[in-house]
Amino acid sequence: MTTLVRAESRDDDSLEGLSARVTRLEADLRERTETVEGVRSGLEAFRIRYRQDVGLLHEQLDALELAIAEAELGELAKKLDEAGPEAPPLPSAPAPEGPARFTSDAVRKLFRDVAKTIHPDLALDEHTRHRRHALMIEANKAYARGDEEQLRWILQAWQRSPEAVQGSDPEAMRLRFVRRIAQLEEQLEGLSTELAALKDSPLWELKVMVDQAAIRGKDIVRDMVRRLERDIMAATNRLDAMRG
Repeated sequence: MTTLVRAESRDDDSLEGLSARVTRLEADLRERTETVEGVRSGLEAFRIRYRQDVGLLHEQLDALELAIAEAELGELAKKLDEAGPEAPPLPSAPAPEGPARFTSDAVRKLFRDVAKTIHPDLALDEHTRHRRHALMIEANKAYARGDEEQLRWILQAWQRSPEAVQGSDPEAMRLRFVRRIAQLEEQLEGLSTELAALKDSPLWELKVMVDQAAIRGKDIVRDMVRRLERDIMAATNRLDAMRG
């Protein structure tokens, strides 16, 4: 007995099969995008709360500790002055030097090539115009930074994109589907990488710790606030005593 099995996924390279695969990948992309956006927004909300409740107190404590260090340095300078000219001078920090940035002729030429290739005015439909416009924005940013590597990546990304394929014959349609599949898979991989990076960040680890403690009825953020307030009071008293 012979069993007929319809080709699925990568084995079905007909136009219908490729189209179905694009549809499935687009659904996966929407789902993963929602997941990443949910994690990102949750992390941002926690960051804002932590900044308001804890971060500002940390900054206040840092400012007090800096003032204490400056006061101690002033006392040391006074003692050195009293010791006479034989005393070694206080070390001074070197002035930071920022590297000068220049836009090379190679970057200018590459930017012109990118603009001639992907300019939105060359679009034949609204979807392609939107894609060209988004890439052109990125190209302008890269040019402003003098980023030749990013400009080259933008040009190559367009050349590999489904929108760059001309024609409506079956072979052109097939190539557009194949490129769209590669594009979607790359976007899915990028979202997975971003999600992993978000969940590997110290802020996410802190959020998880706070959330898990809250389930047990413990407020870690409140405990941090109380500890910082005690440290701030102690630092304030110490600084007042030094100045007094």
